[in-house]
Amino acid sequence: MDVRKLRHLCEYAAFRSMACLLQILSVRQTARLAEIMGWLFVRVLPRKLSRYHVARENIEQSFPEYSPAEVDDLIRRMWVHLFRLLAETVQLPRKMTLANCREVITFRDRRKCVKAMCSGRPVLMLGGHFGNWEVSTATFGLFGFPMGIVGRELDNPYLHRWFYESRQQTGHKLYLKKGASDGMVQLLEAGGNLGVLCDQDAGRRGVFVDFFGRPASTFKSIALMALQYNAIIVVGYGIRTEDDFVNGRWSQFEIGCEEIIDPAEIEADDEIREITRRFTAALERAIRRAPEQYFWVHRRWKTDPVTRRKAKEKKHKPRVAPAA
Repeated sequence: MDVRKLRHLCEYAAFRSMACLLQILSVRQTARLAEIMGWLFVRVLPRKLSRYHVARENIEQSFPEYSPAEVDDLIRRMWVHLFRLLAETVQLPRKMTLANCREVITFRDRRKCVKAMCSGRPVLMLGGHFGNWEVSTATFGLFGFPMGIVGRELDNPYLHRWFYESRQQTGHKLYLKKGASDGMVQLLEAGGNLGVLCDQDAGRRGVFVDFFGRPASTFKSIALMALQYNAIIVVGYGIRTEDDFVNGRWSQFEIGCEEIIDPAEIEADDEIREITRRFTAALERAIRRAPEQYFWVHRRWKTDPVTRRKAKEKKHKPRVAPAA
């Protein structure tokens, strides 16, 4: 057995052991454990490992009115949320079913969202590294709206298989970013639903739109797919709301539709930029409701528009022939 396979098996064994522990914990115990882990990540773990400086810079730029103490508190609450997210992902298949989902979730703008999903046209369901995206996608699957989910293959094949099978339980299908374009095209041509994260840095080839007051490189592919396949864009979210420890209920969530964008109604010279701007602004509005549930260690503003512009100028700069 090679070293890599052994490491993957050890990681998987550790994950399954932790999953067994999380399955037997109550909501109150899970929340308390998450509080402890959040404190450890902020106060004990070396800041380089926790990407503290990335999170701090992102929050300071996005919320300039926050004091240093408020920034640190938001980072702590972000880690608490992420540990609860992990626990909820493990508990999800047992804790949320079609029979009890109405006790777990509150669906905001349900009629508007269902109308879009029942239009007969393909739907691009957009979300971000925000809230509990696993609960969001599971909700639509339980309500009879399965979707293809675009994601990347995990480095550990055993963990990848576990998460893949977990998503399949609610009728979803996973499309890997590499090599799955044909399947996604067939899904959209058939009028299906495709779930995509829309807050990833697109590098130098992306289109820059404002996100929390700063230009962020965003993939053009979402707008291009919407225009090419006449797909409706639904910007959704799933945020954890107040816990009901008294009645021992599982985590409570608000599933919502922040905005619906119909590409046929876009009136702008640059349709791609306008569509991208609108869904990015909608995601920002949702995040502002619960900023502690956003993944602030995510390098969303990694690509600098000034650096991109200089690279393009250098690429197109005419070469001067050497003097004879």
